[in-house]
Amino acid sequence: MTPIQFVEALREMSLGDTFNPYSERCVRYDRKDAPQLRSQALRSMIEAAIEREIDSLWIGRDPGHRGGRRTGLAFTDDVHLHEHAKRWGLSILRSTRGPRISERTAAVIWKALARIESPVFLWNVFPMHPHQPGNPFSNRPHNARERRIGEEFLAELILLLQPRSLVAIGNDAANSARRLADRQQVIKVRHPSHGGQAKFLAQVSKWMKSSTM
Repeated sequence: MTPIQFVEALREMSLGDTFNPYSERCVRYDRKDAPQLRSQALRSMIEAAIEREIDSLWIGRDPGHRGGRRTGLAFTDDVHLHEHAKRWGLSILRSTRGPRISERTAAVIWKALARIESPVFLWNVFPMHPHQPGNPFSNRPHNARERRIGEEFLAELILLLQPRSLVAIGNDAANSARRLADRQQVIKVRHPSHGGQAKFLAQVSKWMKSSTM
């Protein structure tokens, strides 16, 4: 599967109580061309990553309504969009209107990434934003069916990027990473939400030191 095929397959996904940032537009916050902007940004990022030797693929559970739903990029809110694009030598236009919205998890992730120079690609087990029925601006964990669909995309991304290691952020991500890892080492770290910020940063710092020894 090529990056174009990967993104096109994502665009074709349609499931209940989810928002597909690559094919759907939020009438409240999105620009008219938001799905196209997010699709192009992801495609360009994957193409740029293929050209480099990826040190690690960081995997979360699902995009949140303040982050990946708006940007189409895992662990990335409006505030960190430019910083994310810059790491890959890209310039990415915001797909949303109005004030920039921040996400707490994204802020912690990018605090950790600020200390890491090696190529890191960010992704989620389930690439669409799952929400509660009737409340598109809420978050919920993906279900078993969504996990199976998401793992198919994750497996394809691992094949495309060939990262040296998989950094699983949280239990759900760790379970999927262990199922799909081939030769990659799987490193599990605490998710920074719900009081886990300090432990997450400490575990990432410990992993960084051990990987450079």
